[in-house]
Amino acid sequence: MKMPIYYTPFWGPSYQIIPDAAFVYGPDLQDFDLRVFLDSTDGWFKNFGATIQEKYRDSTEVIKYYSINYSLNPKLLLALVEYQTGALSNPQRDRTKEATFLGFENYNSTVELQISYASDLLNDGFYRYFNGELTSLALEDGTIENIDPWQNSATIALHYYFSQVYQGEAYKKAIGPDGFAKTFKELFGDPWLRNLTVLPGSLSQPRFILPFQAGTTWSYTGGPHTGWGSRKPWAAIDFAPPLPTQGCVETEQYALAIADGVVARIDVGTVMLDLDGDGDERTGWVILYLHVAEEGRVKVGDRLKQGDKVGRPSCEGGNATGTHIHLARKYNGQWIPAAWNVLPFNLEGWIPVEGLAAYQGELVRGTQVVRASTVSDSASMIPAD
Repeated sequence: MKMPIYYTPFWGPSYQIIPDAAFVYGPDLQDFDLRVFLDSTDGWFKNFGATIQEKYRDSTEVIKYYSINYSLNPKLLLALVEYQTGALSNPQRDRTKEATFLGFENYNSTVELQISYASDLLNDGFYRYFNGELTSLALEDGTIENIDPWQNSATIALHYYFSQVYQGEAYKKAIGPDGFAKTFKELFGDPWLRNLTVLPGSLSQPRFILPFQAGTTWSYTGGPHTGWGSRKPWAAIDFAPPLPTQGCVETEQYALAIADGVVARIDVGTVMLDLDGDGDERTGWVILYLHVAEEGRVKVGDRLKQGDKVGRPSCEGGNATGTHIHLARKYNGQWIPAAWNVLPFNLEGWIPVEGLAAYQGELVRGTQVVRASTVSDSASMIPAD
């Protein structure tokens, strides 16, 4: 239903660049082979490689690493690389321009870190608009552009990104039909002709339990904060087992499966639990467990029942100052904000409430309130039923 609105000065364009399905690491990718596509290109990027988390990765693995972890469609990242640099079509690599590979000056000096920063920025724009937090853009020329109220999240994420690296006519071209949208279509076809469903209107969360054994008490150490990266979405919450001291220490306690599922992927500190059982984290409900110790951890293909052991909390994978487990939800590749009032991260009736900053906030169940604390004080203790 469209309702009439009053004209607002400096109204942003209504043209939609790509659908949300082409933005997230979701069902759109089921017939896409990233390696085959990159091998078919003529540019220098297919021969690119970089070391990430102490492991050398070729170009396919670099794009896959950022796509999977940020839950971004690799087509999106590849089209961005081509539009900004021509690296998929131009065989000549100009290393003098790599310090600003995707347009960010004085931030990162390597190709892979520019891709990482762009991924974080794109997610920030997508989910802040999705949550109703982003209603206007401050352009480089000082203009305030009010966002068209019927825009989609993927388009606004690209507006947000390009507003950081371009101004004037370059910005207008990038977000118009002859800009990024044209490059995407030339590489991958018209995304609007594919399955556009990401979040169905009937979506509901399965019943989840707390991720630790009944009869034990853990600490709520992190209120809503980023699922991956450093910005929005605030899709994750943290729990820590009782420990003899602060910091990264070993524990014999296990994080548990909050629902039935199959282990779809493991990586450094990471376990992805796929709840629809097909082993494909691009479809249906998926739970991210981060900072899982390698020793005693589940394996890919393991089928878990609710309450089964996943692995021990640790500091492995990503940045961590103390032993804990980081939990986040996705559906069809889209992060679901932990405190989203439409569908909050409900664990045995405990509902996250955002604080004024990331990692702050509360867990609330009826009249019971637990406050997030990185030092595991008494107010942060939560018992499992």
